[in-house]
Amino acid sequence: MVGAGGRILNLVDLADVYMTFFLPTAVAGRVALGTEVRVVLDAAPQYVIPASVSFVADVAQFTPKTVETASEREKLMFRVRAQLPPDLLKKHILQVKTGLPGVAYVRSAPDADWPERLQVKLPQ
Repeated sequence: MVGAGGRILNLVDLADVYMTFFLPTAVAGRVALGTEVRVVLDAAPQYVIPASVSFVADVAQFTPKTVETASEREKLMFRVRAQLPPDLLKKHILQVKTGLPGVAYVRSAPDADWPERLQVKLPQ
């Protein structure tokens, strides 16, 4: 027996995995959809996973009650979503986990090279 409102099943689409993170106004304003992202999970810091920006919020998430000065406006943060490629997820489907914490790195200058430590490194 399950009580009213109780959960019986939780379905997850492992072909649609993303990481949500926050960027300050100055950076979020320069990030376009499709911008390259690198994801490093706390549970697997030896891997660097490629992703791309699939969403940038149109409204700041952390808005001070009074936004009057430039220094206060710099505290605004925008929610960003980095989508992992479906073909990569399919290839590593047995290792895919949702809800893991990690760090997302955004390349805000499209012509800049990724540093060596953020070159894509995936399990074989």
